[in-house]
Amino acid sequence: MNPKDLSIDEQLELLFQGTEYGDPELEQAMRRELRERLEESQRTGRPLRVYLGVDPRTADLHLGHTVPMRKLRQFQDLGHTAIFLIGSFTSMVGDPSDKLEGRPIIPFEKVMENAKTYTEQAFKVLDPEKTVVRYNHEWLAELKLSDLMHMFALFTAQQFLARETFRKRYEAGKPIYLHEFLYPFLQGYDAVALQADVQIGGTDQTFNIIVAGRKLQEYYGQRPQVGIFLPLLPGTDGKMKMSKSLGNHIPLNTTPEDMYGKLMSIPDEVMPTYMRLLTRWSPAEIRRLEADWRAGHLHPRDLKMRLAREIVEIFFGPEAARKAEEHFVRVFQQRDLPEDMPTYTLQPGQTVLDVLVASGLVPSRNEGRRKVREGAVRWNGQVITDALAPFPGPGVLQVGKRRFVRVVEARS
Repeated sequence: MNPKDLSIDEQLELLFQGTEYGDPELEQAMRRELRERLEESQRTGRPLRVYLGVDPRTADLHLGHTVPMRKLRQFQDLGHTAIFLIGSFTSMVGDPSDKLEGRPIIPFEKVMENAKTYTEQAFKVLDPEKTVVRYNHEWLAELKLSDLMHMFALFTAQQFLARETFRKRYEAGKPIYLHEFLYPFLQGYDAVALQADVQIGGTDQTFNIIVAGRKLQEYYGQRPQVGIFLPLLPGTDGKMKMSKSLGNHIPLNTTPEDMYGKLMSIPDEVMPTYMRLLTRWSPAEIRRLEADWRAGHLHPRDLKMRLAREIVEIFFGPEAARKAEEHFVRVFQQRDLPEDMPTYTLQPGQTVLDVLVASGLVPSRNEGRRKVREGAVRWNGQVITDALAPFPGPGVLQVGKRRFVRVVEARS
């Protein structure tokens, strides 16, 4: 079905799929306001202006970064104006919303270099022909002190110090730098400059979008935007948020085979979350697949393979996804694995090399390094190239053709 043929109820179901508010009243209010906007758009023919802002403080992107991009694409497919906003100015400040430490100011040139990677990856999800790309230094760098003074007068210091991250830092005696208070004003003014109807963000953005953004829009005579909030994607361990530092991430700058293999390693219980946040599937299709799996009519392996193929196809295309699946079946599923193999319980913070030695697969760290250099170490069929990388998670670790160990997580 063409997304534009969906009823208003069906559009709302799609657009709120996977969202998380933490406050039922806020969710109800945003759902009601979005319904009004969608009905007006349908009646007047004016597409909604929907934006997602990203701060490219790093060039290392993973699947978790694409969750809000997928939501923006859903609005785009419904015929609305999708604005991909590069935080070329706000990146230099750094959003303190989820940080318990101050963030360093990074140079503008580095931000713009990272922005190229963000845009390239975003266009694997968004339609580049229908996406408006903007940079917020275009207006934020032009703000006058008098503009900021008027904005500052709309808020109190208590509102900022009551925020959890600032409160914890204040109570712990950790510094809170004055420039960090600027961030919500700057993000809020983005909504004004873009005349936004809807802003998409993570659950940590509630203050910036609802409190700062909506109030500033009202001050400047605009109708306040609707906030669409999305949770953080769990990593391959199924527990912690996806993060490179935690070693549970699925990078975008990788091969189709590697992405497919890592997706096949996620725990069964997070498959519904991945379906809702990362795929192009409709709410009805996701409900059907999940119901079949939970009823035992669909094997979890088969559902996971379908999920992995869908996500790999988004980033690499149908042919690459087909070959990645064939590679996984050939290398991992169809090879002769011993029915009984030793089990090793993974400990927090262990590297690949730590597990190789502790599990007895290699007699020494030097031997472990040598085996990795030779390409003789595999995890779930994927060649390991970095001996000191965080261990990727539960699965089968193999050295050579005959040495195997099943790595499992410690039970809490």
